[in-house]
Amino acid sequence: MDCESLCWIKSSYSGGSGTECVEVAELADGSIVRDSKDPGGGRIVFGGAAWRRFVLGVREGALRARGTGG
Repeated sequence: MDCESLCWIKSSYSGGSGTECVEVAELADGSIVRDSKDPGGGRIVFGGAAWRRFVLGVREGALRARGTGG
């Protein structure tokens, strides 16, 4: 897989100050995620169904860290 030719999108929540951020690119059936500060580093590949469940969980607030008040 040629990951450098993919269209990587950085989170709109990124402050641009070098803080934690990820980028995501669409695949034929799923998505691939990488650390924006280390684009040549490791990546996580999600199948289509797993990515949809993840995004739904984020939208519903199911993935908030416990005890953070957020």
